[in-house]
Amino acid sequence: MLRKLVALRRIAADAFGHFNADDGWAMASHVAVSAIMALFPFLIFATALASFLGADAFAETAVHLVFDTWPEEVAEPIAAEVVNVLGVRRGGVLTFGVLAAAFFSSNGVEAIRVSLNRAYRVVEPRSFIYLRVQSLAFVLIATLGFMAISLLLVIAPLAARIAVSRLEWLEPYMGTITLWRYIIAVTVLVSALMAVHLWLPAGKRSLSDILPGIVFTLLGWLAGSSIFAAYLSRFSSYANTYAGLASIMAAVFFLYIISVIFILGGEVNAAIMRYREARRAVRP
Repeated sequence: MLRKLVALRRIAADAFGHFNADDGWAMASHVAVSAIMALFPFLIFATALASFLGADAFAETAVHLVFDTWPEEVAEPIAAEVVNVLGVRRGGVLTFGVLAAAFFSSNGVEAIRVSLNRAYRVVEPRSFIYLRVQSLAFVLIATLGFMAISLLLVIAPLAARIAVSRLEWLEPYMGTITLWRYIIAVTVLVSALMAVHLWLPAGKRSLSDILPGIVFTLLGWLAGSSIFAAYLSRFSSYANTYAGLASIMAAVFFLYIISVIFILGGEVNAAIMRYREARRAVRP
């Protein structure tokens, strides 16, 4: 027991110490602002591509998947503006504006890559062209994934009703579409975390190497978003301080909190990997 506490203390000191010494707070600001700048372009590009491919119900599904995991006080005003933006009809998927949106949304992927490279203490050896193509591939894969999920959310209720009509005993277990939407949103979030930790930073890591940081990130996001939501609903003076900018300031601060936790997740993984290497080195 004492050995585990000592190991935990060493890992925590290594992770938080490196985060603080390597400009983790500034990198969290970079990731948060990049996320805000990438969010609208990504949804514009994804909606245009989905409409081109005939998935007209994509916009509403994408908004739910992105914002269902945010605190309601933060997500509601931003989601309303996103719906307004996505409601604008665009000429085609290959217009300059839509391609520019894809490029700008890939900047958010690059911000995550830089922060994880620092957290894992690795130097990026790959070329700029390779990295940018990979970032654009992440954007495209995310778009196609959201399209598949939007189709699933359309088909799932129909399949559920057919199943219940034939097998009535299934009804108590089917739940509601809202429940399934939350389950899918969390699944997408976990899958995205695994993908960015495995493939975005330089070097190679196994699934066991990244799981501790993912668990830390999910628990930290749950705690951080709950505390921030409670603050907004009870003690916040954002509306008085920022007036019409209150919603965007709340979103930026919320994204800063989750960016700090996300980078710390990478730091935790790196600290555990360093601790394991040190243990193997002293073993006969």
